Amino acid sequence: MLSINPYLLFDGTCEVAMNHYKSVFGGEFTTINRYGDMPDGNKLSAEEQNHIMHVALPMPDGSTLFASDGLASQNGHVKTGDNFQLSIAAESEAEATQLFNALSEGGTIEMPLAKTFWGSYFGMFMDKFHISWMINYDYPKETV
Repeated sequence: MLSINPYLLFDGTCEVAMNHYKSVFGGEFTTINRYGDMPDGNKLSAEEQNHIMHVALPMPDGSTLFASDGLASQNGHVKTGDNFQLSIAAESEAEATQLFNALSEGGTIEMPLAKTFWGSYFGMFMDKFHISWMINYDYPKETV
């Protein structure tokens, strides 16, 4: 089933914030990746290598709270009001493509929809209404 989940952006405080949210809502992180784990992550400063690239915390209602740290060396600092995105979990690559194309029309593509090193079909954009979106389809593990 298609779902839309909040994706929070932090300026180096993602781990502390998400641990706080975990203490409030309960549950365990299903994913936690650091920038140092990505290809060429070793080219970042030691501090940025330790920042959170992606973390997922399932919520009691079945949704997921996602978050990451912005990297000052690549994107500048995260600003209040620009510190969230909406993330759509598509049910297929075709659905992800359809949603990406329809929602991004007239907007600004930040990351074209493509297969990723983490086993997903993923893209990001700001729509023509200045809302930031992420479209994601997770490939079945046996086909990655």
